[in-house]
Amino acid sequence: MREKLNYILVGIVTALIIYLVSPSILSTRVEIVEGDSSVQESTTVPISYSTTFNKVKESVVTIYTQVNIPQRSNTLIFDPETGQLLRVPARRAQGQGSGVIVTNSGHIVTNYHVIRSATAATVVDFDGTSYVAELVGIDPETDLAVLKINASLKPITFGNILSVDVGDVVLAIGNPLGVGQSITMGIISATGRDRVGLNTYERFIQTDAAINSGNSGGALVNTKGEMVGINTAISTSKKSGGGSDGIGWAIPADMVKNVLTQIIEKGEVTRGFLGLTAVPEFNGRGVLIESIYKNGPADIAGIRIGDIVRKINDVEVYDIKDIQNMVAEFMPEQTVILEIQRKDKELKFVLVVTKRPIEWILFLIIILFLFS
Repeated sequence: MREKLNYILVGIVTALIIYLVSPSILSTRVEIVEGDSSVQESTTVPISYSTTFNKVKESVVTIYTQVNIPQRSNTLIFDPETGQLLRVPARRAQGQGSGVIVTNSGHIVTNYHVIRSATAATVVDFDGTSYVAELVGIDPETDLAVLKINASLKPITFGNILSVDVGDVVLAIGNPLGVGQSITMGIISATGRDRVGLNTYERFIQTDAAINSGNSGGALVNTKGEMVGINTAISTSKKSGGGSDGIGWAIPADMVKNVLTQIIEKGEVTRGFLGLTAVPEFNGRGVLIESIYKNGPADIAGIRIGDIVRKINDVEVYDIKDIQNMVAEFMPEQTVILEIQRKDKELKFVLVVTKRPIEWILFLIIILFLFS
């Protein structure tokens, strides 16, 4: 009996020693990663962005437009001198927005909606000099337009959109509410927003920099003074009275550059066409083809209604916006590879991109007009 008690006592003493020396052996240990307080992260923040503003102020202009507002056809007035009833002439109104100098030749990019109904446009630079502007071309599907003035002003520097990160400080420059050129500061809230519902092709930068009426067409720049986007619109609420609610949208610089280059060089924007329409696939992987344009690239390649597109050029497709934005970047005669699931088979098809038929473009413009 005494021998058993000795064994028990030795066991208890041994367990106690182990616990005191290394308690982790007998208990679950929670490991928390602590920061190294000896390493101080740089928190230097510029106290002024005047250098950035001075770098870009001459590249951002104000655009004034003349708009004719037709009166109702049955509106008549009595002319006492002639004793006749005369139709009321169209009423003139003035619109206002912003624009950005993009070439040494006087080309200016702005939003299409700034000049959409204009009969004439005047550009006023930072020094207050006015210029008559002529329209070079438009792209309603991205809400962009290019104007030209007979002057050589300082073009803005384009930034690399791939270097834009959420949290980056940005500055919005334009002429909000007609008060004159102004600058507001914010951050990049998100990138690649493609379900805003403003344009056919969307890949917006979201920012909380204050954007108001009149800012449209102005520049969104980084702290180095490089343009990363064109300020386009805001999401607002009734509570804010239509003003800035901290959700602004800017067209990314790479999309702007692609559109304006095509307009200046060719007078129009050409986009690829695969000849199919699709809907999201039920499990969220790929898109289900619901119709095929006769004699279009998809039809010629042998793709069928009911096929599921999984990848385009080895890039996964998750919904219709993915395929729409990707196809928009393709040029006619370019070859693309579609990876298709047809029932239990995985297939690959090579398609030769063509230019969009005019009836397809008209269809998209009508849809955009109806829902804008």
